[in-house]
Amino acid sequence: MDDEVVPVLRVASAADAVAWYERLGFTKQWEHRFEPGMPAFVSIARGRARLFLSEHRGDARPDTLVHLFVNDVAAVVAEFGRPPRRASLRVRVRTSRP
Repeated sequence: MDDEVVPVLRVASAADAVAWYERLGFTKQWEHRFEPGMPAFVSIARGRARLFLSEHRGDARPDTLVHLFVNDVAAVVAEFGRPPRRASLRVRVRTSRP
């Protein structure tokens, strides 16, 4: 079994957050609520990248930053219908991950 780390991001509205992440190619895997009307806890994924989105207070700090490493940034940019521009595209290339 492969090890995996999944960040939990605090969101005000899981539905709105899922819609935003869908624009980035993520898909909703599942949603959990203890009862109807209770805060949602949602899993989204894009390939092997996965995030948990939580409406629960205290689950995660607001303003969290997550880095998503991709093999071909130009291909990801092309998914959004815009050709990459060298002047505005800042790419930091690493030979190894920390």
